[in-house]
Amino acid sequence: MKLEGKVAIITGASKGIGECIAETFAKDGCNLTIVSRHLDEIRATAEKLKKNGVDVLPLKCDVSIPTEVKKMVEKTVARFGKIDILVNNAGIYGPLGPLTDNDLKLWKKTIDINLIGTVTCTKFVLPYMIKARKGKIINFSGGGTGGPPTPTLSAYITSKTAVVRFTEVIAEEVKDSNIQVNSIAPGAVNTRLLDQVLTAADKVDKKFLEKSIKQKETGGTPPEKAAQLVLFLASEDSNGITGKLISAVWDDYQNFNKRLDKIKGTQIYTLRRIDDNFYKEVPK
Repeated sequence: MKLEGKVAIITGASKGIGECIAETFAKDGCNLTIVSRHLDEIRATAEKLKKNGVDVLPLKCDVSIPTEVKKMVEKTVARFGKIDILVNNAGIYGPLGPLTDNDLKLWKKTIDINLIGTVTCTKFVLPYMIKARKGKIINFSGGGTGGPPTPTLSAYITSKTAVVRFTEVIAEEVKDSNIQVNSIAPGAVNTRLLDQVLTAADKVDKKFLEKSIKQKETGGTPPEKAAQLVLFLASEDSNGITGKLISAVWDDYQNFNKRLDKIKGTQIYTLRRIDDNFYKEVPK
């Protein structure tokens, strides 16, 4: 087992991808702090995870509130004595529809949870990792990062794109402390966010709605794909990989070790514009 005896914090872990990651980690021998804004849900998830023979601490925490995050981290250290892994999975879609129709309070709340929540959890966990001179942090981007922009999801896409650049910056800040920080795109997983889009069908971009309906009908990307990528990034298998955005669906990360020097030494798997300063045109 790759994570036996390790300690991980997973936010947004009561359902969906977060719960799947928690289950994957627990089966691999990892002790857990699992976090949600809903105490009953996170306690129920904890009871299921404990059947794997690991210690699980369920905590109610709103990641957008620094005082709550600080207490959550302190309780984790008091329980386990260390933090090896942080998975910043908590996130929301926020307001859907054209920006002119959006409630700015909800727009800001999306930034507070998706971006500031990631920043805050990272800030309070890092001192323990720096002291231990090791750690793995995995942040969640989304399908809106890169590729054609999707109208009517401005809050979500803005927040998730910012998470990728934050990942790159922090990876550089802590690389000398043997801490790897990466972000992932989990794929089109059927979660409560998808149900939100389908419920608000009249507000979202038509092309995006069509893709969402098809996703619902076909079952979408299995959450296990994201969980396996997070397991890879949380384990020693990913040593040397940091500051990258990796897709659970499209990237052959299982073979990264065969070309690690190229991955580490180039702009590949990062958030960059394409121009002749970073990339050379391929001759026809």
